[in-house]
Amino acid sequence: MIYLDNSATTKPHPEVVSSYIKVNDQFYGNPSSIHRFGEKAASLFQKAKQQCSELSGLPEGNVIFTSGGTESNNLAIKGSVYKLADRGKHLITTVIEHPSVLEVFKELETEGFDVTYLPVDRAGVISLDDLKQALRKDTIFVSIMYVNNEIGSIQPIREAGKLIKVHSNARFHSDAVQAFGKMAPEFEILDLLTLSAHKFNGLKGSGLLAVKKGLELVPEIAGGGQQEGVRSGTVNTAGAVALAKAMRLASEQQEKSYHTLQTCNRMLRTFFEGRDEVKVISSKSAAPHILSVTVPKLTGEVVVHALDQKDVFITTSSACSSKLNKKSHVLSACGINDRDIRGAVRISLGSDQTVAEIKEFIKIWQDVIPPLLKGV
Repeated sequence: MIYLDNSATTKPHPEVVSSYIKVNDQFYGNPSSIHRFGEKAASLFQKAKQQCSELSGLPEGNVIFTSGGTESNNLAIKGSVYKLADRGKHLITTVIEHPSVLEVFKELETEGFDVTYLPVDRAGVISLDDLKQALRKDTIFVSIMYVNNEIGSIQPIREAGKLIKVHSNARFHSDAVQAFGKMAPEFEILDLLTLSAHKFNGLKGSGLLAVKKGLELVPEIAGGGQQEGVRSGTVNTAGAVALAKAMRLASEQQEKSYHTLQTCNRMLRTFFEGRDEVKVISSKSAAPHILSVTVPKLTGEVVVHALDQKDVFITTSSACSSKLNKKSHVLSACGINDRDIRGAVRISLGSDQTVAEIKEFIKIWQDVIPPLLKGV
């Protein structure tokens, strides 16, 4: 098997799985209980929280553990906007955000908030001039994703953060689900940061929202007041410990894996650029672990299923929308024509990807895809 759908999800690291099983097996007490068994679980939870906070890169940040990126994005946006609603009604995001961001902003529009959706260029990158022009005195919240999940475009987060701080009092949030563990991001400029464990060899159903010290959020979930009242519900001690483990491993391996990702990306790009049936969509400035290409004479589904028969796994677009049969809003925003969108596929690499796997993938592509074009 050659797995090249790592932006959808990654294989859990054995050490992460081991941590999760050990905590659930030996320290399953409820951290809210006042007996020693509960206190031990509470101690593990707090230690994991401290580690995740330090690894998130937000100075003096706090961490709210969630079920993953979607919940973290919802909490970051609604929790901030409702808290700051008396200061203004203007919000800013981009047209290429994940649905867990875009759908929240659309919902807020129906509640009377005014949203500016920043456009992107052909490479999928916003203009800092557009951002500067959009910022207003009543802007209370800005959300800009770090790395796009379909084309790998990287936004100028540091520069955007400086503009936001100078020209507004808005909170700055980034959905960095596709960035952590794959590159060396600059998170210190942010007020809020979304991460999801299964994108960097952690477990599904586990994520976090890192929050700059002193910022208050309106809770999305009411209940027993766990996690400082921001996210009620019995805390998932094993999930938190496993997430901390996954973050530490990803951080330690990031530099080494980045060079491998660059090598694999160059191999793929060189191969595809030399073929008549393929156009490369992702720009050369995109993150190395995501490469979007199109086979205009075929549909993306045909390409995916043909490779599937050879135990090679890629996808047509983001995993969250690939079964919805909807045209990619990201590729449309980049000005890609409908025919190229129809034939688009995404190849996403993992931190443990090998050059040998990419060589084998190229060989299989040469064997499988050209025959499909005969008679088309």
